[in-house]
Amino acid sequence: MIFDYTVTTNKDFEQAVTDVKTALKDKKFGTLWELDIKSKLKEKGVEFSGKGRILEVCNPHKAKAVLEQDMNVIYFLPCKVVIFEDQGKIKLGMVKPTVFMDMLEGADLKNFAMEVESTIIEALDDSK
Repeated sequence: MIFDYTVTTNKDFEQAVTDVKTALKDKKFGTLWELDIKSKLKEKGVEFSGKGRILEVCNPHKAKAVLEQDMNVIYFLPCKVVIFEDQGKIKLGMVKPTVFMDMLEGADLKNFAMEVESTIIEALDDSK
């Protein structure tokens, strides 16, 4: 099973970050937290030349609904979306929620994960 969904864009890194955040917002997913890998490592005294940004994103209504079904889902929240440079190409991706939900019991949880996954995939595809 493939754990991620990743697409490549011709946009520059910062534009890709902005466009992903906008597309997610349009789909009702807010950015709760943003980590710039290069800046964080530099803050810790480590030089890193790569570009990578991690966005923790969430739709609060969906989070509430799924947590009311099974609190074990808390291990998988919020969803992680990444933007990074790899071999000169800018990539946009996420860990698929369906991979995590396969670890839990219940068709309703899997259906929920498929819905969230398809929404975030649409946002990533809209950002290419």
